[in-house]
Amino acid sequence: MDREKLLLERLKNYRDSGRYPFHMPGHKRQDKGFLREFPNPFSIDITEIEGFDNLHHPEGILRESMEWAARIYGADKSYYLINGSSGGILSAICGTVPPGGKIIIARNCHKSAYHGVILNNLKTEAIYPQIVEKLWINGEISANNVEKVLDDHSDVKAVMVVSPTYEGIVSNIHEIAKIVHKKKIPLIVDEAHGAHFSVEGMGNQETGGSGIRKDRLFPISAIQCGADIVIQSLHKTLPSFTQTGILHVKKGYVDVDRLEWYLQVFQSSSPSYVWMAGIERCIFEMAEYGKDYFEKFGKRLIKLRKSLKKMKYLSLLDKDGEMESGMYDLDLSKIVVSCKNMFLGGAELGRRLREEYNLEMEMCGVDYVVAITTFLDTQEGLDRLEYAFLEIDRKMDSAENVKDHEERIKREIQCNDHLLSVMTLGEAMQREWEEKLISDCIGRISAEFVYLYPPGIPIILPGERITEKIVRQIDDYKKMRLLVQGMADDKGEYLRVCKK
Repeated sequence: MDREKLLLERLKNYRDSGRYPFHMPGHKRQDKGFLREFPNPFSIDITEIEGFDNLHHPEGILRESMEWAARIYGADKSYYLINGSSGGILSAICGTVPPGGKIIIARNCHKSAYHGVILNNLKTEAIYPQIVEKLWINGEISANNVEKVLDDHSDVKAVMVVSPTYEGIVSNIHEIAKIVHKKKIPLIVDEAHGAHFSVEGMGNQETGGSGIRKDRLFPISAIQCGADIVIQSLHKTLPSFTQTGILHVKKGYVDVDRLEWYLQVFQSSSPSYVWMAGIERCIFEMAEYGKDYFEKFGKRLIKLRKSLKKMKYLSLLDKDGEMESGMYDLDLSKIVVSCKNMFLGGAELGRRLREEYNLEMEMCGVDYVVAITTFLDTQEGLDRLEYAFLEIDRKMDSAENVKDHEERIKREIQCNDHLLSVMTLGEAMQREWEEKLISDCIGRISAEFVYLYPPGIPIILPGERITEKIVRQIDDYKKMRLLVQGMADDKGEYLRVCKK
């Protein structure tokens, strides 16, 4: 291979391109402040030598570090994750629900949650999120719906929801936790995109409060709202290396020994000391200075959002007055801009931002884009984002660009189309399968996952019956140049279905 084709060279070229990252990781490739103080990673890259403990059997410095982190977060126990939130989610599911058991799971959970379901051959009962009609995207998980499903299924061993969503929509975890605990089972919350929620509450060990934030920029973390296991991706919104996270536990409904065993299973036996040092340093910085960082960031963020709300054709997902139906709360650091009323899709809007303004978004949906902002964004970067959206909006012409609502397809990562689960995921994955043209799969049972990535939320799960609407939806996604993954056929023309 030629040197210039190496991944490292590609990364260096991207670094030097001037393209601004409105995507994870949260450190935004900055080398200022404490990030500049971090040493050359090769100079501190070691293994489990004398005096440096073992992540899978911590007795010394790592045990002290994780106990300190638990105190900071108000958890009973906290565990460093070097296999991302995915490793934490797998451990949480397998560690709380025995093989063959049943779990209630939000249908918009990440694919890693369903991998855990398959590995333990679990039965699932799905809870579908509300829909935020402003963007036609997944919203909050209703506490009332959780209660209804729990009342109908007395054999459930755990409940899992995702909050916040990829777009920053938060569920009422306080109410959901109270309902789940009446059944004396644990609530697992995938808070991968909400690691920054904890910063304003660091050092406050009170949990189980009202869940209502007062004088805070961001929503209250699930661990302070009464959840039993909370998984956070530090790297998504805080200054930590990609693939680093943390798992918090409140004792009472969780078998901690079993959970710890699965954390050993789903994490490398050679964890990176560079990453673990990065996790600890990130938490230390947030505990010491995070509130001050967030106070300054909040002023810049509110100014940006105020300006973007003036757009005429593009629209910003926001929480004006009473919260919109389907949203209990909203993470303001997620800049979600909709182009749903234009002859302009999310992929095209993302392309314009990239090619004309040199800005890279985190995600392009069907008719919206998501920009991740963090306290490490520069003012110049935020100004460029503001300018780009406002200029694109100014160039819009209402007569030419506004879509006919009657003909606009309401399409998104739609969990609102409730697919019928005919068999468990594990059963479907073990069945003999055949490949069929996707147009010939209507009525058949899927033998594989289909999802958009990002965010990795399944459109179809193994064991679900394929509908005509889903087939049309996948076709729409491909036409809009969105990345449809999971299908064995790279071109997305064939789908694996269970043999009759």
